[in-house]
Amino acid sequence: MASSILFFGFLALSFIHALASDPGSLQDFCVADETSNVIVNGLACKDPKMVQADDFSFSGLHLAGNTSNAVGSRVTTVNVAQIPGLNTLGISLVRIDYAPWGINPPHTHPRGTEILTVIEGSLEVGFVTSNPENRLITKVLQKGDVFVFPIGLVHFQRSVGNGNAVAIAALSSQNPGVITIANAVFGSTPEIPSDILVKAFQLDKNVVNYLQSKF
Repeated sequence: MASSILFFGFLALSFIHALASDPGSLQDFCVADETSNVIVNGLACKDPKMVQADDFSFSGLHLAGNTSNAVGSRVTTVNVAQIPGLNTLGISLVRIDYAPWGINPPHTHPRGTEILTVIEGSLEVGFVTSNPENRLITKVLQKGDVFVFPIGLVHFQRSVGNGNAVAIAALSSQNPGVITIANAVFGSTPEIPSDILVKAFQLDKNVVNYLQSKF
């Protein structure tokens, strides 16, 4: 029985690894060479003999982000752009600061699942399942609570206290990407034709034009 459990456990882990969003590393590390002109899925590797401790380090995550903006939040990103040593390792990190009642607006990460921990304050969080159900799964989190946002699904957070809130989130990609829904739909370059948005959202054209002017 024990050997069967170990076998199926190993099989499950192997299956999960096979579905990882980033390719697995075939060496100890592949520190990103930001000067390389080679085009690869990810970033080219720096000569291992030139790698230093700073390639695996980032400082400043203890500093609060400036939330004086329209949405009342600030995301401090720690991905392969900040830590070259994350290249090919399939993981990254963010700190999110929220003003009272500030939001991290609806968005998706096309290349990564997110696991978020509340460090300070209270957050209302949620994600929406795919078509056709479009079910909202939501919960209010307190300090120390953890929540998972599955890869690719639209999700959000909102501070629901009278004080500031802070969260730390890990993502299953060195570069998970982010698509903020409102910015993508109403602020694309060039603009999505307004008649398409009028039909898609069942809105008056003047409303669509106004929304496009905001983004």
